[in-house]
Amino acid sequence: MPWKVESAMCLRREFVTFASCPQANVSALCRRFGISRKTGYKWIERFGKGLELSDRSRRPHTSPRRTEAELEQSVLELRRRHPAWGARKLRRRLMDLGRRQVPAVSVVHAILMRHGLIDAGQSDNHRPFERFERTEPNDLWQMDFKGHFATDTGRCHPLTMLDDHSRFNLTLKACGDERNPTVKSALIAAFERYGMPRSLLTDNGAPWGSYRQESNWTELGVWLLRLGIRLIHGRPLHPQTQGKEERFHRTLAAEVLGTRRFSGLTQAQQAFDEFRLVYNHQRPHEALALEVPASRYRPAARLYPRQLPAVEYGPGDTVRKVDISGRISLRGRPCFVGNAFAGQRVAARQNEVDGVIDVFYCHQKVAKIDLREQSEQK
Repeated sequence: MPWKVESAMCLRREFVTFASCPQANVSALCRRFGISRKTGYKWIERFGKGLELSDRSRRPHTSPRRTEAELEQSVLELRRRHPAWGARKLRRRLMDLGRRQVPAVSVVHAILMRHGLIDAGQSDNHRPFERFERTEPNDLWQMDFKGHFATDTGRCHPLTMLDDHSRFNLTLKACGDERNPTVKSALIAAFERYGMPRSLLTDNGAPWGSYRQESNWTELGVWLLRLGIRLIHGRPLHPQTQGKEERFHRTLAAEVLGTRRFSGLTQAQQAFDEFRLVYNHQRPHEALALEVPASRYRPAARLYPRQLPAVEYGPGDTVRKVDISGRISLRGRPCFVGNAFAGQRVAARQNEVDGVIDVFYCHQKVAKIDLREQSEQK
């Protein structure tokens, strides 16, 4: 089976990166990427020989007789391709491209300053901050919509998803809306390609949250719980909870969107695919000691199931079916759990506080009910 036309270079690079890992299952990777084993081994062989993964002729990146002027031109050319990159990123990328002579960071910075490509006070806007990250890939993914923007034929809603440990971009989709079917389709595509994470961090807005209603759970959230994925909602009005997503959005705006105008979703997606290849496999990331995200990411072992697993609870649980109004009956009283769970079976478990009941759906607590009060407490 041939590669999909869109983002073929990105798919090839991801495939050979994952296939080069120790104990990689090449056959399984071929199935995930929708290609034949013959095609997969062809690109693995080319990658192992140091050949380009594109269908274009190869151009050498190194020259033993490169002069200082030529090195300066290399810096300027790379900066023109990536105008948002600073001296550290540019130098690291030159090293990754195999340049035998690479100037120091201070020299690269001086070149940029000399050609008026850096604002002298720009560094004053950058302040180091403490970073927190998960210790393994796929322990936590972060997902969010970037602010939508106008195209010639409508509006584009960029949907993005990152792996917390590696900053690897799993999804960058030009969407026409922010509805449940659109997000679910993008999630399924990511699950089929990269496996499933242990947990997913989102904000409290639709379609994964519903902070304006009695319960914060939605149909999409219930589906994720059924897949065995722990859904974490960030603190309301605290976007820094999803700091890596916010930072990625700023990079996307600086390196892709800027003042560009797209004819529609197709053209926007083409630009997204090109950027995604650069971001995952070429752009040095300062939070990763100038490594690229793909160097730290590995697909998850847990595969996306063709059928949703059955919901099972322990023998000591009190199991109730949620009615159409989102309620269950406990001790003869109607107790609200959430409209999104209508028709689902939940488990009621005694809290450590007498008279307080924790309600679980699959593996996650979704409500807390205080039977000591006349009113329900979510």
